[in-house]
Amino acid sequence: MTRKNATDTHTRVVNLRVREDVRVLIDRAAKAHGKTRSDFMIDASRRAAEDALLDQTLVRVDPDSYKHYLAVLDQPPDSEGFERLMKAPKPWQP
Repeated sequence: MTRKNATDTHTRVVNLRVREDVRVLIDRAAKAHGKTRSDFMIDASRRAAEDALLDQTLVRVDPDSYKHYLAVLDQPPDSEGFERLMKAPKPWQP
């Protein structure tokens, strides 16, 4: 009986169905990064998986720090840079 270890390099097939417009968007992004569609999707999926797991991390702070944090979040953005950013063309829209 053989045992698999953590350094198993065998790959597995993952099939996805995706709308044509999404595939075109992914292909454009992959090309912009010099990657194949598969490599781009694998990297993006891995990052999303790591982020999803990291989002489950509990962060504890004292009540005063939390109140300060909420106050900062409640302040509306008000700067020339923010205005420029909101008016800038979106790179994912042709």
